[in-house]
Amino acid sequence: MGIILASQSPRRKELLELAGIEHRVIVSQVDEILDEDLDVAGQVQDLAIQKACAVAELFPQETIIGADTIVVFGGKILGKPKNEEDAFNMLKSLSGRKHQVMTGFSIINKDKELLTSFVNITEVEFYNVTDEWILNYIQSGEPMDKAGSYGIQGKGFELVKSISGDYYSVMGLPIASLKRTLTHLGLI
Repeated sequence: MGIILASQSPRRKELLELAGIEHRVIVSQVDEILDEDLDVAGQVQDLAIQKACAVAELFPQETIIGADTIVVFGGKILGKPKNEEDAFNMLKSLSGRKHQVMTGFSIINKDKELLTSFVNITEVEFYNVTDEWILNYIQSGEPMDKAGSYGIQGKGFELVKSISGDYYSVMGLPIASLKRTLTHLGLI
């Protein structure tokens, strides 16, 4: 029996390694479709559950961790940018303002009939940045695969004036909370 991370995110893998949690990666093949009947936090939690469930079907004896992260600004979900123009518009709208980063994670073990999930919400405030800074950041390529078009752990650190909540959740996985939950459940 082992732990499987149902995510292709190198940041989530890195955080599990940082926490000393042995695991392997099996990417979930779930279409990320939001359930409009749920509130925003419920949507990110639902996606985390979907990802974990898809892999749990293949490995019912293993413990599966699914996760999803979204950025919310003005009640609107900012996912990964579709293109550079989309990234520019997202970053421009967040400049000098506060937004929320929501990361849902789910732990599933079918054989143990275990399913638990949580959502961590962190408030992030950006400095005002110029259009030139945004364009240079986009040219680095970093924003293109990240919710909200930035990575707090990379060059995007220059955007962040303050955070209230879990830094690692903004990276994609509230690792302290996850490790405590896995320990409490006797899974590590």
